[in-house]
Amino acid sequence: MKFVLSPDSFKESMSAKEVAESMERGLKVVFPQAQYIKIPMADGGEGTVESLVEATSGKIYNVSVTDPLGNPVVANFGILGDKKTAVIEMASASGIQLVPQDKRNPSVTTTYGTGELIKAALEKGANHLIIGIGGSGTNDGGAGMLQALGVRFLTKNNEEIPRGGKNLNLIHKIDISNLDSRLSKVKVEVACDVTNPLTGKEGASYIFGPQKGATEEMVKELDNNLKHYAKVIREQIGKDVENISGAGAAGGLGAGLLAFLDTKLVRGVDLIIHYTNLESHIKDADFVFTGEGSIDSQTLFGKTPFGVASVAKKYNVPVIVLAGRIGKGYEKLYDHGITAIFNILSKVTTLEHALKDGSQNVETTSQNIGRLIKASQDI
Repeated sequence: MKFVLSPDSFKESMSAKEVAESMERGLKVVFPQAQYIKIPMADGGEGTVESLVEATSGKIYNVSVTDPLGNPVVANFGILGDKKTAVIEMASASGIQLVPQDKRNPSVTTTYGTGELIKAALEKGANHLIIGIGGSGTNDGGAGMLQALGVRFLTKNNEEIPRGGKNLNLIHKIDISNLDSRLSKVKVEVACDVTNPLTGKEGASYIFGPQKGATEEMVKELDNNLKHYAKVIREQIGKDVENISGAGAAGGLGAGLLAFLDTKLVRGVDLIIHYTNLESHIKDADFVFTGEGSIDSQTLFGKTPFGVASVAKKYNVPVIVLAGRIGKGYEKLYDHGITAIFNILSKVTTLEHALKDGSQNVETTSQNIGRLIKASQDI
């Protein structure tokens, strides 16, 4: 019997690795001699570095960078087993979780720290970057990241603009003469699961600005500033990134990467599936276990369980999904390769206790599912 255990993290409760280990402990009670292949997953957001480093026997490095408000913070990045591919989560340096609730203001937050992470990866000899851009606390179009890499955004007075999305309207000239020369030989893959353009009612500012602390007036200003930013890039860099699908990801970081680096946007879970060689492990498996904190109709849009099930469906391997919450529209997943979905909660409880007891609940639920599988085999 072969089980492939490929969950995402259960946010604020367990890492993807911890979930996989809990699944294994539960199943081993019933199938102690089975083969267990643990492949922690991610979709480009939290857990991407850990997942790829774990799968390739790479190494994680910590480095002090600039957080969204301009303060020092320790962030990390990974170098994969090939020693040449770096994986970065922009949220580690520029994520919304780094900004206290009462200080969230996308007019002033910066992606400068993400640029510093990229430079740190270049120092390790990376010539291939995988960048997950979920969970940002910024709306600066990636300008801060680019400033850290040597790009100068200049005003009419030939002064560098201050950091933050509220200052993009001051850009008069873009000077790329000091852009880190190593980047000319670097391929960039961006794990991006949103399709929003840079500007407009479906763009970075209008759709994601409010959740980062933007008022209605601020949203309009930020959107107009990104339009100006795109216009100057179009005129001086020769790249039109304003309406590209995914350019609005991470407050426009997608656009900044597309305009200045050799960048390809890729659906996050597909990228993780590729680099972990998940398909080669699934094709001869008896069961696949996956899951994440919340399952609902949105899971269809490139979330980990959907991506894992899409692979398993090719080989008719049953897929079991575990979740802390099962929301509206989850039934649609049964048409896309998922066999059964289980809620791990065993009783009515507070969110605090549910998060604290996550590992035990996954273990218990996995054991119970294992018993059901064994019973069906014995019939």
